[in-house]
Amino acid sequence: MPPSKLNPSEKANIPGAQSQNGIASPASLFSEMAVLELLQPPAQGLDDHLIEFFEALKTVAKALRQAAEGKASAQAEAAEWREKYELERAQNLQFEDKEKFNLENESDVDDVRVYNPANKPALYDEQSKKCCSSHGICSHEVLWDGMPDPDSPVVRKASFKLSWCCKGEQSDQHKHVVSFERGNIITAERSSKQISLKWESFPRTVLMLTKPNSVSVQTLCAKMIRWLRDQKKLDIYVEPRVRGELMKGSSYFDFLESWEDDEEISLLHTKVDIVITLGGDGTVLWAASMFKGPVPPIVPFSSGSLGFMTPFYSEHYREYLESILKGPIGITLRNRLICHVVRNAAKNEHETEEPMLVLNEVTIDRGISSFLTNLNCYCDDSFVTCVQGDGLIISTTSGSTAYSLAAGGSMVHPQVPGILFTPICPHSLSFRPLILPEHVSVRVEIPTNTRSPAWASFDGKNRKKLEPGDALVCSMASWPVPTACLVDSTNDFLRSIHEGLHWNLRKTQSFDGPQDT
Repeated sequence: MPPSKLNPSEKANIPGAQSQNGIASPASLFSEMAVLELLQPPAQGLDDHLIEFFEALKTVAKALRQAAEGKASAQAEAAEWREKYELERAQNLQFEDKEKFNLENESDVDDVRVYNPANKPALYDEQSKKCCSSHGICSHEVLWDGMPDPDSPVVRKASFKLSWCCKGEQSDQHKHVVSFERGNIITAERSSKQISLKWESFPRTVLMLTKPNSVSVQTLCAKMIRWLRDQKKLDIYVEPRVRGELMKGSSYFDFLESWEDDEEISLLHTKVDIVITLGGDGTVLWAASMFKGPVPPIVPFSSGSLGFMTPFYSEHYREYLESILKGPIGITLRNRLICHVVRNAAKNEHETEEPMLVLNEVTIDRGISSFLTNLNCYCDDSFVTCVQGDGLIISTTSGSTAYSLAAGGSMVHPQVPGILFTPICPHSLSFRPLILPEHVSVRVEIPTNTRSPAWASFDGKNRKKLEPGDALVCSMASWPVPTACLVDSTNDFLRSIHEGLHWNLRKTQSFDGPQDT
C-alpha cells in the first residue's frame, strides 16, 4: 500500500494542524498525517484482517479529529476568559485607586460605627454612601473613632481604629457583604473574625466605675487611680459617690473629675477614652447603661460574683493596663437591644415612651398574677406565635448565659449576630427557643381580651406595666458595647462558661474497664 502525499491545501484543512497563535502542533499534525497516509482504499484481493485494520484506522482518525477540534475550542474559550480577566482586573485596580483616594480625603468621624442593616440611616457615613452607590450592599469592616484634627491645638479624645482580622491577619480594606461574580454569591463571614483595636493616639482620659458597698473594691480602686495618675499621667473620671468616699480618706484625690446631672453623663462619650469597671457582670451592665449612644471601649476587671464579661484579673491590673494602653488589643462587640413601649392610647407607633437599652435581655412576665401570660408576637410583619406561659425573654447573644440560659435557651457566642427568643415555662411541649437574625424587629402585643396585664423589665431594672392593648417593640441598637478581651473573644467566652458554669464538667472514664474485643 504505497503512501500518498498531501498537498499544502489538504494539510491546512487538517483540524488541529495549527494552534491558536498560528504555530502548528507537531504531535497532532504528525499523528493525523500518518493515519491519513494509511487511509488509502485497500487493494483488491486483500484478506479480511487488513480490511478490519483499515476500519480501525478510520475510527482512530475520527477520534483524533474530534480531539483536535475540542482542543481548538478550549484554546479559544481560554483566550476569551483571559481577556475578560484582564479587563476585570484593570477595573478592580481602578476602583481600588479611587477608594484609596476617598479614604485619604474622607472627613473626620466622631465615634465607633458598625454595620447594622436594621439601622442604616444612623450608621452609614459619607464614604459608605459612595461605596454603596457603586457596588450595592456593603459592609464597612473598618470601624473608625474620631480622628484628631491637625489644626486643633488640643485633642481631648484618643483616636483608634477597629478592623476585622482573621487568624492574626488584619485587613484595613472595605469588603462587601455580598459579591456577585460569574453567577456565584460570596458573603463575608463576620462572626468568624476577631476584632482588633489599635490606638492612633495615646489615651488620655479614663472613667472608673466600681461595685458599691465593697471595701476590697474601694481599696483596689484607690491603688489603680494612684498608678494611672502617677505613672501614666491620665485624667480620671469617677462617680460622685466614689469621689466622695476617696476624698474622705485623703485629699490626694482632689484631681478626680465627676458629673452633677444627666446632661453631663450624656456627654461623657465625647471626653472618655477608656472605661474601667471593677466588679462583676452587673457593673458592666451599669457601665453600658450610662451611654445611650456611642460607648468607649470597656476594660472589665473581675471583682464580683459573676464573670462572664469580666476576663481581667484585678491582681494583675498593672500588666493588663500597660498592654491595653499600648495596644493593639482584642475587642468583643456586644450588641444591645433598643426597646420601645407603645401604649394603647398612642395615635401611632412613633408615639412611644423613652426607649430603653439592654445589654442582656428584656423580660415580659405575668408579675403577681396567677394567670398565664397571653402575648401575641410578631417578627417584622410576620406573626410568630402566641406565648401562653410564665412569660418571654428577648435576649442578645451576650445575655444568652443569663436568664435565657436558665429558661432553657442555648449559649451563643457574643459576636454571633442574632436575637434570642426564649419562652419562660411555656404551656406547650413543642414551644422551643428561637434565634432570629439581628436585622428584624420583634413586636410583643398584649391582647385586649387578656385576663391580666403583663410586666416588662430591662436588664432586671426599670420594671414597667403593660396593659391590654399595649405593645413592646425590640430591635438591635445602633451602637454596640466594645469590651476588651484578655486573649480573644472566643477564648474568653469558652473560659467563662468553663469557669462560671463548670460546663460539661464530669469525671473522666477510666481506661481499665471493659473493652470491645
